[in-house]
Amino acid sequence: MNQNPAIMICGHGSRDQAAVNEFNSLARHIRERLPEHEIESGFLEFATPVIRTGLAKLVDKGAQHIVCLPGMLFAAGHVKNDLPSEINSFSLEYPGIEISYGRELAIDIRLLEACKKRIVEAERKAQKQRKLGRKDTLLMVVGRGTSDPDANSNISKIGRMLWEGMGFGWGEVSFSGVAYPLVDQGLHRSSLLGFKRIIVFPYFLFTGI
Repeated sequence: MNQNPAIMICGHGSRDQAAVNEFNSLARHIRERLPEHEIESGFLEFATPVIRTGLAKLVDKGAQHIVCLPGMLFAAGHVKNDLPSEINSFSLEYPGIEISYGRELAIDIRLLEACKKRIVEAERKAQKQRKLGRKDTLLMVVGRGTSDPDANSNISKIGRMLWEGMGFGWGEVSFSGVAYPLVDQGLHRSSLLGFKRIIVFPYFLFTGI
């Protein structure tokens, strides 16, 4: 029997199959990097397998300790409420199994470095059309948007770390839903500030609708 903790990677889920495929690809890479652990993955909603199915598979494989890791950027309602509820419900059915709950990805320097690479890629493409300095460029970071102000504030912090750290002339933040300003509102406001270029950077883990 494998004595190492088993790992359950918990995703949000999406109606977009491309997003589901990207999450499954990530889970596959994690399995390859951690062969000493039994690893399953599942989704909270919109896709299968669901999280409960993955947990049950790990128990069937003999896991006595399962570490549940939220594959999500910030601690909004899903991380704070929905995932713990799913895990607690499963724990009641399997009282002999120890289940630990990890934290969300949060603000991490490695994620920020990956963001910078993507922003530079977009900047290089734009430079082929028109050469401009970063002081003439506004960076707009787009977050998912939630009803949790703490999660929304993390996008604002990340946006500031990116535009100040990379030397852009200014930065704005907008959201794809729920929170204000939405993307079109953010773009309108940004267009009034007089910058010659706007780079829009979506801060999402995966593609989606």
